[in-house]
Parts: sequence; structure tokens; C-alpha cells
Amino acid sequence: MTSEAITVLGLGNLGRALAETFVRAGHPVTVWNRSAAKTPGFSAAATVAEAVALGDLVVVAVLDNRAAQQVLSGVDVRGKALVNLTSGTPGEARELARWAYENGAEYLHGAVYAVPQTIGTAESSINYSGSPLVHERWQNVLALLGKVTFLGEDAGRASGYDAAILSGMYGLLGGFLHAAALARAGGIKAADLTPMLLSWLTDMQPALHTFAEEIDSGSYTGGESSLAMNQSGLALLIRATEAQGVPFGALSELKALVDQQVLDGRGEESLARAVESFARG
Repeated sequence: MTSEAITVLGLGNLGRALAETFVRAGHPVTVWNRSAAKTPGFSAAATVAEAVALGDLVVVAVLDNRAAQQVLSGVDVRGKALVNLTSGTPGEARELARWAYENGAEYLHGAVYAVPQTIGTAESSINYSGSPLVHERWQNVLALLGKVTFLGEDAGRASGYDAAILSGMYGLLGGFLHAAALARAGGIKAADLTPMLLSWLTDMQPALHTFAEEIDSGSYTGGESSLAMNQSGLALLIRATEAQGVPFGALSELKALVDQQVLDGRGEESLARAVESFARG
């Protein structure tokens, strides 16, 4: 057994997977959960304060950051390393970090890219930001959960990445579901469509890197995939989807972003410039 004591607050699917991973590695683990019915099989504390007192590293995995604030409120966290793996906004993470520092603790925020079943395997990765001291002191222990990536001292940065990554994920999933609905409307099985779609999306990867460079530089003069060309393509696609009885609002929303840039006289510039329309709200 190692002497590094760990506390896990919250025994939902993620929290249970975290606690089990630490136990398998030989750490003494204390858990707390609002409902004691989920704690059998672990060394459980009756209160949050008791659980926190028993851990050198305190890992929080509850419903959201509001719940994390409520769980930790009034608890003595002096000298503790707090790692919050609860999802939320960058501002919420920074607020929790401020609270931790004001109460004598070091705070690290994490965004988990894994399903609970893959925690502790090579398929799991977690981005962290916040206290460099916590990262340096506990990175080997945190690596038990999955690949560790430290994004810097801004406690909100991991959540900032998370929101952007999940937005891209849900955009992809929404696009896939719409593609499957369109295919079905045309008598095509989703299983037959998927290999072709995946092949095309794989071929699209270099374009995303090019778009990223254009967005970061603010220069969109390349224009190989111009706004005007895509405006026309989106109009045709929207008509086709409506004709098949499977419209998708996201396509119209994207076209509205493109339309704004074309109205501004940017039609010959790169499609990536549509990102500037988001900034206008």
C-alpha cells in the first residue's frame, strides 16, 4: 500500500471508476457520496469534511460545478490538493480556483475524455489546468486515470478547450444523424453510407488544419474553398434536404454566417472567415 491517501467526492459512474482505479493501484481511498447506498465496497466517510480531512489529494466528480461548490462549502480544505473533474464553464472553474486559494488549497481543474469504463486505460485522457504545484506533485497519480495534458495556470483553460471540443463533437454527431436521415429518405442504409462518409471526413482533415492557420492569423486570402462557392453549395444542399423532407436548421444557420461575410464583400475569401460572423453574435 502507498501512503498517498486519496479522497473521491461523488460516486456517480465517473466517480466510482476513479475510486476503483486508485484502489487497484494500492492507494488508501476514502469516498463520500450524497447517497450512502452507492458507497458499499469502499471506505466511506459520513460527511464531506471527514472525507476531505482523510485525503492528501481530493478528487471531485459530481453533477456540475454548482454541486461542487455546494459540496465543498464550509469544508476545511487548508493544505489540500483539489482536483475537480466536474464539467462546467471556464468562469465556474476560475471561481472555484479562487475559492480554493482563498481557503488555503491548491486547485486543478480537469476535463475528462473517456467513458467511465475506459478510465485507467490507454483510451482515457484528461486535460488539466490550474495549479502547477498540484500538477507536478500529483501527475504520476493522475496518470493512473489516463493520459495527462497540462494546459497552464489558468484554471478555466481546460474547460475552455472542453467546450470547444464538445461543440465540435456534437456538431459532428448532429451532421452524422442528419446524413443518416437523408440516406434513409433515399433508401440507403446508414451502415452502407458510413464507410464513404468516414473516408470523406478523413480526407477533410488537411483542410481543417489550413482553416485553423487562417483563423489564427486572421488572413483568409487563400480562398481555395471560398465563401461564395460554399454559399452556393449550401443553398443547393438546403434545397435538396427540404425536397427529401429532411431539413436541418444547422445548415441554414451555417449559410447565414456565410451570407453575412459575402454581403460584406468577402465572397472570394476562404470559408474559414465565417468564424468572424460568430464574433458578431
